[in-house]
Amino acid sequence: MSTTKVAVVGASGYSGEELVRLLLAHPSAEIVCITSRQSAGRSVGEVFPRFRGLPGTSGLQFELPNPANIAGSGATLAFLALPHGAAAEIAVPLIEAGIRVIDLSADFRLRDPAVYAEFYGHPHPAPNLLTEAVYGLPERRSNEIRNARLVASPGCYPTSILLPLCPLLERGILDPAGIVISSMSGVSGAGRKADVSLLFAECNESVRAYGLPKHRHLSEIEQELSSAAGGNVRVTFNPHLVPITRGIQSTITARPSERGAERRIAEAYAAVYGKAPFVRLLGGDGPFPDTRHVALTNFIDIAWRFDDRTGTVILLSAEDNLTKGAAGQAIQSFNLMCGFPEIAGLL
Repeated sequence: MSTTKVAVVGASGYSGEELVRLLLAHPSAEIVCITSRQSAGRSVGEVFPRFRGLPGTSGLQFELPNPANIAGSGATLAFLALPHGAAAEIAVPLIEAGIRVIDLSADFRLRDPAVYAEFYGHPHPAPNLLTEAVYGLPERRSNEIRNARLVASPGCYPTSILLPLCPLLERGILDPAGIVISSMSGVSGAGRKADVSLLFAECNESVRAYGLPKHRHLSEIEQELSSAAGGNVRVTFNPHLVPITRGIQSTITARPSERGAERRIAEAYAAVYGKAPFVRLLGGDGPFPDTRHVALTNFIDIAWRFDDRTGTVILLSAEDNLTKGAAGQAIQSFNLMCGFPEIAGLL
């Protein structure tokens, strides 16, 4: 198997650190450039002591995120683990230099620049690239991802919601009206930043909602659900912060659009995800998804239940927000783009 030289831009955050962890163990990836404004000039082992002495870290030092230096490193693909707004500024010159980009920020997930401005509070910095960017959900866009030069890796919450819902909306099994989603995320989902509300003493022994009623991820959730349903979909999305480090659990309530939905849901999931290496179907009567069982993996576990009393379907999922919800999913796209086995470096 050939080796691809990669850059990790913005590697000092939680998603960036997870990218480094997975890429160092990837059989066909070589990190040749790693950047961070705060850690420039320091070695990988100094910033992340757990990586000391690992193959691929010798001589690897953090640099400033300079597009010319990234291009000069020999990298043919760059992972961008940067805040929204900052990612586009780096992506544009890298793409112009012929480097393929997988962006973990929100900068290229939305197709409509007006929606981006509505949810992110400023004009899109590179609207001409929005029509080219591929929404990088490998279970739904694998063929497009293979040929893309710009992949917009999905958000952690959307991944946990879209994978259970999209196949059912596509087949008309669920009524697209009245869908309610409650999701719980570990504290690492907020990123590595100084914030009083994220201190241990503030989060421990506490559960709280936030971002209501218009969390930023709602924009891409509704975009992709609308695409799956073939019409405008609006949902209620209630995110919560829970006192764990990593993991997302989502519970989705919807109404079947017809009788026989119980059989059709199982058939739809089997047809769509039967060969998907990272989707584990727990069934309509098996165990409930549990973040404990997906932590540090690229799996998403999906289950479902019917509530005859209320006439609703309950869909449940669990994933690791830093792996399947961020770095692992990005590497899944990387494998598709480079012609590697989809599971390379992830199992």
